[in-house]
Amino acid sequence: MEEKQYTTIKVRLEPTPAQAELFDKTFGCCRYIWNQMLADEQRFYLETGSHFIPTPAKYKKGAPFLKEVDNQALTQEYNKLSQAFRLFFKHPETFRHPRFKRKKDDRDSFTACNHVFESGPTIYTTRDGIRMTKAGIVKAKFSRRPQAWWKLRRVTVSRSRTGKYYCSILYEYSAEQPERIIPTAETTVGLKCSIQHFYATDGGVLADPPRWLKESREKLAQLQRKLSRMELDSRNYQEAVQKYRLLHEHIANQRRDFLHKESRRIANDWDAVCVRDDALREMAGGALTGGAGSFGYRMFRELLRYKLERQGKSLVVLDRYTPTTRTCSACGYAGEAVWGNTWVCPRCGAVHDREINAARNIKAQGLAQYFGKSA
Repeated sequence: MEEKQYTTIKVRLEPTPAQAELFDKTFGCCRYIWNQMLADEQRFYLETGSHFIPTPAKYKKGAPFLKEVDNQALTQEYNKLSQAFRLFFKHPETFRHPRFKRKKDDRDSFTACNHVFESGPTIYTTRDGIRMTKAGIVKAKFSRRPQAWWKLRRVTVSRSRTGKYYCSILYEYSAEQPERIIPTAETTVGLKCSIQHFYATDGGVLADPPRWLKESREKLAQLQRKLSRMELDSRNYQEAVQKYRLLHEHIANQRRDFLHKESRRIANDWDAVCVRDDALREMAGGALTGGAGSFGYRMFRELLRYKLERQGKSLVVLDRYTPTTRTCSACGYAGEAVWGNTWVCPRCGAVHDREINAARNIKAQGLAQYFGKSA
């Protein structure tokens, strides 16, 4: 049985000065149209008690600069605002009311959908670029190429704080639904997120983030100390801020690279992965200074989820209040809260590493939960 799947390829753009100027105008127009629609929606609600969002076409007469950018980008802002209100009304406890966007702290991005006409698609890729409406062919660096049968659905152009332009290309394709793999104890791994390390497995492996990531974070701390002693808005300060942003971007790329490679390795090696839905900030006492929290364990979990699902494998998530650390994995004795790296079971006398013992309990309870749900 085939099902639709989606994947995204992110590429670095190298626009000409004219194309970069068009992108910057589009960012501003999208922010402007969002704020105008949101303000009118709020005004309409106060006057009538009903919700109504005007379309972007209403504003083009009073703001002719909106005609200079791709109309699809403005239409997508309308769709995003409508979706934001739908989510807010459906789950107000989770999603907050849409807010106005500010140029200072909002992400510079816009989205455009691809439409296929008799003359051809509005967006398509070339050997070394991407053709977009109004911008023409923008030069791009591809890290990988899509398959021939993939359909290009939309692109999202963004600009980082360091001034770099990127394009995320969303593709849709049909793929055979993978056959579900039934895990066994031998092909299942239990992972315990760790504040001191990154994670611990039931087999006794304590995984630490790579050394080069730690070195980059130390450089960032040094640069922050330098910034605190500089005169605000001076030339040296502005140059240091740019270095600070570049280093932050470098660290984010290093972290993302590590998480993708580690999650791919685990997804390929095991048929099921058991984890607990830990509240990392609570575990760290509100300050994430290292280990799983500061190195993106939650992102790591989401990467694991989709990579396992595409192979017919399972990610089993236990409730965050499941007692795993204070339960003996040898005899099942559940005692009081455990402090320190090691502890001795008062019933059977087994000596446990705190985090490895928790990983073993996560694996055992994860398998019980999986087969309990499958039955």
